[in-house]
Amino acid sequence: MLPSMRVDGQVAVVTGAGRGIGAGCALALAEAGAEVVAMSRTSSEIDAVVASITAGGGSARAITCDVTDTEAMQSAFADLDRVDILVNNAGTAVGSSLLDVEPDALDAMLSLNCRAAVLVAQAAARIMNGTGGGVIINLSSTFGKNGRPNNSIYSATKHFVEGFTKSIAVELAASGIRVVAVGPTAIDTPLTHDRLHDPDIGGDLLARIPMGRFGQIQDVVGAVVFLASPAASLITGTTLMVDGGWTAQ
Repeated sequence: MLPSMRVDGQVAVVTGAGRGIGAGCALALAEAGAEVVAMSRTSSEIDAVVASITAGGGSARAITCDVTDTEAMQSAFADLDRVDILVNNAGTAVGSSLLDVEPDALDAMLSLNCRAAVLVAQAAARIMNGTGGGVIINLSSTFGKNGRPNNSIYSATKHFVEGFTKSIAVELAASGIRVVAVGPTAIDTPLTHDRLHDPDIGGDLLARIPMGRFGQIQDVVGAVVFLASPAASLITGTTLMVDGGWTAQ
């Protein structure tokens, strides 16, 4: 029998849900039957995402929260009775050579991509642990597998996500909590479009993707919904790469 990729009746929290991959994940999980809790620091963006979900007959609510504000983030999770799915998506990237990286940029990436990711996963896992399990989906990257000039700090944070995912997957398995990661390549979004289509920057990236195209948001959300669903019930502690073959080389 074909396992279901539906997540009907489950509560899915998506951080960084206001735009790009996060918004796509929120919309896709709602379409797959989840009640979505869209979390972002920008109210107008998540309100628009929630409005789109409800207009399509789905269930969603918005929580305005900067996940780097630990007290506010923990308070937001404390108001949730259930979390079945966490898409730990909020992140940032500031490109720079090692010689030129600014301390503020270093702190911003470590604070959001590492520290906040850990504390958000912790908050969700505490709820899941009391309700019989769930799945935590962390957003990694091709840069979590490979190095990249002028992106050393971002790459390091995604290597952190990889190690964190594997370790807590083993730790939480007995509690019925699966922990996985998704590793996208360069994804063409409204925010990245101009950069990806720059002949120098985008040309170099595209040359590294054997399938010969940049990723689309739909490529990533399909992987996320699969990993969240019963079809992935024995998958934990690993990363599903959505990279067109980049890391196979």
